[in-house]
Amino acid sequence: MSKDKVSIMENKGIAPDRRRFTSRHIIKSVYVYAILVLVVLVLSLLKGEMFQRGNFLFWDNITNVLRLSVPILIISGGFTLIMISGNIDLSVGSILSLTTVVYAILVRDGFGFVAAFFLTAALGVVLGFINGWLVMKMRITPVIATLITMNVYQGVARYLVPEGVSAIKSDDLHKMPEWIGEFARNEVIPGTGLSWALIMTIVIIVLLVIVQRYTVLGKYVAAVGGNRTAAELSGINAVKVVWGVYVLLGVLSALSGVARGSYLTIGEPYTGAGTETQAIIAVLLGGTAFTGGEGSVIKSVIGALIIACLTLGLKSVIAPYWQSLAIGVVLVLAVALNHVLSKEKLAAE
Repeated sequence: MSKDKVSIMENKGIAPDRRRFTSRHIIKSVYVYAILVLVVLVLSLLKGEMFQRGNFLFWDNITNVLRLSVPILIISGGFTLIMISGNIDLSVGSILSLTTVVYAILVRDGFGFVAAFFLTAALGVVLGFINGWLVMKMRITPVIATLITMNVYQGVARYLVPEGVSAIKSDDLHKMPEWIGEFARNEVIPGTGLSWALIMTIVIIVLLVIVQRYTVLGKYVAAVGGNRTAAELSGINAVKVVWGVYVLLGVLSALSGVARGSYLTIGEPYTGAGTETQAIIAVLLGGTAFTGGEGSVIKSVIGALIIACLTLGLKSVIAPYWQSLAIGVVLVLAVALNHVLSKEKLAAE
């Protein structure tokens, strides 16, 4: 039990039970890491065409999985804060699709990387702001509000792609510059497998962990998710806090769009389909309470790695329907684990 929780309980006249940290608490702390290790070990026993030299554990294969999973790693970190606040955002996949298309259009039409990067990020701010406005100002249930924007953003992404064309890419009139793939594909340091997109992802995750654990915003997000009424009575502006987190997630989804567009070197309007489901699974696997108030960015990122390993690792090993079944089993496992941990939390309270 943390010192803060102990002191709070003592101030309220409650004698904290210091013996609660038993084997169950240890399992709660490490189970997501154990699942990742188990998944990697299982994949290491399989052979697939996408695995260089036939084994998943080779460094080239691992870095390839990391480069491909940059979007879900970034989004799952921001999604954790939304879930901790007691809200949800189903539009992250559509924001990813729309910003991928916009980024590709900007690059194709002559914008340099820096200009395209920041303009796409600015679009993410706008899209996240709209989500926050619908939820916090219009007071529409988060599921309904972001379901609406999910369809709207997806429709805009499809509208921006000319009729009869599947994606924004090089054609006779417009050529994609050769440098578009450098951000997400090229190694910064030869032999490491680290691209600029992957380095950006690591920096974002570290910053999100710091925000959640050590900043006022992180504490406010947890307070609002735990008990919004009590948080507001203590002087916390819940509207600004949650709205800000929606904007943050919009930016992170847009940066994911830049990474995805750079890696694919095209703007595919359906590239983000299913991302919201993957993010929910990752966050639940990480132990974030669906009802808000508790969660861990780093554990959600580990959950995202599990999903990425399963999705990409099984792609060339088993048929697509078995892949869907495997992801479905993981979703059931995530929900069950989250339910058990939530029951334990309620029992402790």
